[in-house]
Amino acid sequence: MTEPATDLPPPIAQTLEELVETFELLGDWEERYRHVIEMGRDLAPLAPEERTEAAKVRGCASQVWLVRDPDRDGRLWFRGESDAHIVRGLVALLLKLYSGQSAAEILAFDAPAAFKRLGLDGALSQQRANGLAAMTTRIRREAEAAG
Repeated sequence: MTEPATDLPPPIAQTLEELVETFELLGDWEERYRHVIEMGRDLAPLAPEERTEAAKVRGCASQVWLVRDPDRDGRLWFRGESDAHIVRGLVALLLKLYSGQSAAEILAFDAPAAFKRLGLDGALSQQRANGLAAMTTRIRREAEAAG
């Protein structure tokens, strides 16, 4: 018996709007950082055998792994984690945006503009901003390969 497609995420633009609203309600960046860290705590850990060199994201100061699960219904599904709390939260934020979207939706999404709307462009250290860009690039490459 196949699973019904009710577990599909909302469109990426809708998810972004929900994140923007949440961040605006939180106010200052101390609270937003706490929220990002909480998002990371909700991530299911990867199995030790999934933390491979192939899954490792290059360009991150922290250890970051992204795994692409088998596509379902023409959608790309990702899982990931990091050894750093804030970065793990950023992984969770990216997975919330991208996981379950089609390759075309992922490639059409303007991540830098989204990060600017969330205020991440000014709130993250240069190292974390570089890591976020590296994770986004990795997801886009997966979408290009699937497209």
